[in-house]
Amino acid sequence: MNIFPADIQQYSDAHTSPEPPLLAALRRETYLKLLYPRMVSRPSVGRLLAMISRLVQPKRILEVGTFSGYSSICLAEGLQDDGKVITLEINIELEDMIRRYHEEAGIQDKVDVQFGNALDLIPDIDGMFDLVFIDADKANYPTYFELTLPKLRPGGLLIADNVLWSGKALDPTANDKESVGIRAFNDLVTAHPAVDQLLLPVDDGLMFAQKR
Repeated sequence: MNIFPADIQQYSDAHTSPEPPLLAALRRETYLKLLYPRMVSRPSVGRLLAMISRLVQPKRILEVGTFSGYSSICLAEGLQDDGKVITLEINIELEDMIRRYHEEAGIQDKVDVQFGNALDLIPDIDGMFDLVFIDADKANYPTYFELTLPKLRPGGLLIADNVLWSGKALDPTANDKESVGIRAFNDLVTAHPAVDQLLLPVDDGLMFAQKR
């Protein structure tokens, strides 16, 4: 679902910093070779993630859902020199593609890619994070939030993608597990006493939650 009319979206895209060539190549390969290529972040979302990262200047980032590695590269743009992205991906078959593009981006030493179920991996990750990005299976968004919030430093920022879910977040009759999970997540974040939140209607919706 397009939130904005096509001409407004095109105007917005034309006045947004262009997608770097490496990320354009990664997007193209994602669409050529992978199932569900629309899971990759749109260029505007990637530029937003990069800008937020540069503003926050994080030392540690936790990403839940790597897919082909696009958003990891965007998030790494603002890392401190000794910073690290820990990114979690359930599909081991994507490893070669992820690592190849991370190496081409020159961030292979700054990214720790861990393969497995994020629900199992997150509890074993030590330390605090400045920035958390959630873009994995939508049914488990509430659980990802509950698991990652204690690992987010006060003042840190959590971002979750696809929180409008093509409009199904607004439709109480949409009872598939993904739609139910997204609505539960949005309500959970909105009511949570430990965060200040903003649901931004960009692309498919981004939830920003800053820990108090």
